[in-house]
Amino acid sequence: MIYILRNSQQFGPYDENTLLTYVNSGQILIQDQARDSVTNEVTTVGRVLKRGGLKPCVAQSGGLMSQLRQIGKELIVPASSLRQHQWLQDKRLLMLSLVGLAPLAVMYAPVPKLLIFYAVSLYFACIWGLFFYYLFKTAQVSAKTTIKLFFITQIGIFLIFSGLHRLNLFYIFTEAPFPLSWVGYVLGVGVTEELAKALPVYFLARRAREPLIPQTLVFYGLMSGIAFGVFEGVQYQTQVNIKLDYSSAYFLNVARLTSLPFLHAIWCGIAGYFISFAQLYPKYRKALYFLAIAVPAFLHGTYDTFCGSLPGMIVALPVTLIGVVLLMTYLRKSADYQSHLRH
Repeated sequence: MIYILRNSQQFGPYDENTLLTYVNSGQILIQDQARDSVTNEVTTVGRVLKRGGLKPCVAQSGGLMSQLRQIGKELIVPASSLRQHQWLQDKRLLMLSLVGLAPLAVMYAPVPKLLIFYAVSLYFACIWGLFFYYLFKTAQVSAKTTIKLFFITQIGIFLIFSGLHRLNLFYIFTEAPFPLSWVGYVLGVGVTEELAKALPVYFLARRAREPLIPQTLVFYGLMSGIAFGVFEGVQYQTQVNIKLDYSSAYFLNVARLTSLPFLHAIWCGIAGYFISFAQLYPKYRKALYFLAIAVPAFLHGTYDTFCGSLPGMIVALPVTLIGVVLLMTYLRKSADYQSHLRH
């Protein structure tokens, strides 16, 4: 005798011929689990019937047109549900649809080439934003604030990198041999870019109507980093990558839309973490604000120093992983760190 197991429920027992009848009528599936009442062996209904020399043959409910009529129009075109706008209730699928179909709109849009580069970069930024929103969203996170932060960061970065960033004299060392180049990339490129990304997060935290927990400001830091990645992606695609051969330009364009914005996001997420602690524990704000820039600037500058060559990537790639691990550890230990600072 055979027991049928389906959805954590047990039915039966049935002998093999009864089982075949139920399979032929469509009430039991050959993929259903079957347990032998004597040996307790668990297999499938199909194997049980095969061992017994029985061949199932499910009876069809008429021809093709007859089956379509029995299925009904509502299953194929759910008109009543469409009229009631029930499809609007699934916000996730709608959001994915917008993200998935956006490139088609950009492809046929009559806009200048520079705006096409920006639109594509913005498209990938939206994908990263949805990913970070899913992972790091808290009750304090506001979609409206996120969008405002994203575009305010881009405006600020555009102004700063229209020439003001050259006021940082450490930039000149980036052309020098190592280790002076490392100093230039950390104190010149790293400090300037991380400060530009962190400032909007700092002002957001200062103007908040309630203390923002670390994970909230980490999220906003991630979004500010993505905003910088969009700016830098357009800048490199239109000024640097366009001068390279096709394969190199293609690879670097993809990198500028995917991995590199992710790195900027992680580094600014670390800044957001320390900014949140500076707001929660103002007695230590000097040190915490310093760490908010120093830690990501060190990671950023070290990566930039070594990422330009294949041997250098032996150093650069572990640095990128260190940034991710640091942020994960910070978030996991945030309660312990808060307890330490509180006492």
